[in-house]
Amino acid sequence: MRYPQGGGLTAERQAFHERVRMEAVAMFAAGRGSSEVAKELRVSVRSVQRWRQAWRAAGQDGVRSRGPASRPRLSDALFAVLEEELAKGLA
Repeated sequence: MRYPQGGGLTAERQAFHERVRMEAVAMFAAGRGSSEVAKELRVSVRSVQRWRQAWRAAGQDGVRSRGPASRPRLSDALFAVLEEELAKGLA
């Protein structure tokens, strides 16, 4: 989901996603299966499989968020210009 002030998730949603991943790690350690973890946490089985693979390779730190996948494409100056143009409305 994108937001007008820089994009990405809010701090609250980032924290929520991190908690879900850490709950998954606890379930992995307890020996629970991927489909069971996915159902309980309400995420896709594929996400759980990726998290499990990262957990096996690097432990709990492997599952932690590494931040945004890419840097913003617009600088703050260009974003300000875009906002001004959008504020003008339809041509």
